[in-house]
Amino acid sequence: MPTLTDRFGRVHDYLRISVTDRCNLRCLYCMPEEGMDFTESENLMSYDQIVEVVEAGAALGITKLRITGGEPLIRPGLDGLISRLSAIDGIQDIALTTNGIFLAKQAEALKAAGLNRVNISLDTLDSSRFRFIARRGELKRVMEGIEAAAAVGFDPIKLNCVLLKEVNEDEIADFLKLAYDQPMHVRFIEYMPIGHADENWKKHYLPLTRVLEVAEREGYEISRRTNVHGNGPSDDWQMKGARGSFGLIHPISDHFCSNCNRLRLTADGSIKPCLYWVDELNVKDAFGHPEEMQRLLLRAMDIKPENHEMAAKLADGAQTHVPTERRMSQIGG
Repeated sequence: MPTLTDRFGRVHDYLRISVTDRCNLRCLYCMPEEGMDFTESENLMSYDQIVEVVEAGAALGITKLRITGGEPLIRPGLDGLISRLSAIDGIQDIALTTNGIFLAKQAEALKAAGLNRVNISLDTLDSSRFRFIARRGELKRVMEGIEAAAAVGFDPIKLNCVLLKEVNEDEIADFLKLAYDQPMHVRFIEYMPIGHADENWKKHYLPLTRVLEVAEREGYEISRRTNVHGNGPSDDWQMKGARGSFGLIHPISDHFCSNCNRLRLTADGSIKPCLYWVDELNVKDAFGHPEEMQRLLLRAMDIKPENHEMAAKLADGAQTHVPTERRMSQIGG
């Protein structure tokens, strides 16, 4: 049986699955507050179809899955899907990326279904600032979701913080303290432009070297960490004496393309070899034909680019290859 190896020798064992493009929040770095067009429910992949894609991928060496959105927890019956995915031969690890709003009510069922890990978006520890960034929802519900995730035994729990200059950069020290005091892995993520390098992105972009500067200023003794489970693209750091740790994800200033091991499955049924590239292959015609589905996944390896070239495009002020409909929630690994 062939494996999912691309033209540049990168072996792919990780599939990210978007179960919906809808979200209950409207984070200012992700989408406009109004006027979004989402995929109609009848055009979303069914859970049966998702299972079929994963079965084909597992036969080719996929062992790790991540469930994403939009916000995946708004789709009903997600625990049932996870239960079916966890039973597929070869699947060893299933993770979820969520904004946490609905996690408290679903954490126990998700854990029982076979979910191993959670990444929770948390861009601020201030309630009023949360409303400014997310435009909807309450910080309290996210914190309740984090507590529930810890209570049912998800490990590790990763908190994804998109760092925005002049918005939440003054909270870097607070997030570092959170990682010092609690067994959490806080991951600071570079603000990426969705669609183009506009003035708002230029105004709020902040290189993640700022995090290391703050850690030094606060007196933490830090060292690189290499044993974070499922660390993916994160550049991880340990603080001496800390219960948790922190990481840096910088897709622009120091992209991680050379080590990319993942494919993306969109909510409407396309395989994307690269999240930051427009090329994709629709899988719908392959449903019911396992060998054809496998051939399509192997074809994705043939068209995957060596790197996304986002930094170069932004330096030129040109249009990026990031489709405007894709969500920031698909970043964190």
